[in-house]
Amino acid sequence: MPTTDKGLPTLIPEHVAIIMDGNGRWARKRGLPRLAGHRAGAQNLRRILKACAHYGIKYLTIYAFSTENWSRPAEEVTGLMTLLENVLDRELQEMHNNEVQIRHIGRLEGVSNRLAVKINDALQLTRNNNRLVLNVAFNYGGRDEVVQTVQQIVSKGLTAEEITEEIIGNYLYTAGQPDPDLIIRTSGEFRTSNFLIWQAAYSEWYFTEALWPDFDTEQLSKALEFYNSRERRFGQVSEQLVSAQSS
Repeated sequence: MPTTDKGLPTLIPEHVAIIMDGNGRWARKRGLPRLAGHRAGAQNLRRILKACAHYGIKYLTIYAFSTENWSRPAEEVTGLMTLLENVLDRELQEMHNNEVQIRHIGRLEGVSNRLAVKINDALQLTRNNNRLVLNVAFNYGGRDEVVQTVQQIVSKGLTAEEITEEIIGNYLYTAGQPDPDLIIRTSGEFRTSNFLIWQAAYSEWYFTEALWPDFDTEQLSKALEFYNSRERRFGQVSEQLVSAQSS
């Protein structure tokens, strides 16, 4: 992989998104309860955040809890909610000190008042940080996001002719942010799982067998190496890109 004189990849994606899959399998392989895997996955986020900041990635979106995850066993759902509270209690100040801006994408309906307050407090505390934006997709679903977007546009009274891709983008949770350049899914699964289905139209997808708690900085480097190997054409042909770059 071509690198700069500082040893960084030549092409750094501005926005990376991760489907953090495999926590349960990680725990099962070790004879541990599923929540132990989720705790290990939460701990792993710290090193990936640091690595993304080191590489100069400006936006990181993580899939923490989907709208479909409410159907999991009640014990696991309760444990995941408690885990998020603990992460905010334990990690928020350090993330703030490291200039990480936290944004929530998804709904707060169904979340306890105590957790909702902690989420909003984290958003307010970090709102002016600009080293790295961390989008936490929590109680999030891609189709639900599109439905909410359409509902908001209709409520504004826009005509059919006024609705454009730009207008739709302005009503998404990620309004004002670039679409993800690279989406990573861990654990060897090959599904998009209702994640950023509008924003991912031209994203590069990287699938790895590594379970999320094992997805370390070396694994992230491999994902960036893959990204550097891709030719992003956005519907054009290679000759058009070469011509544009040389002009």
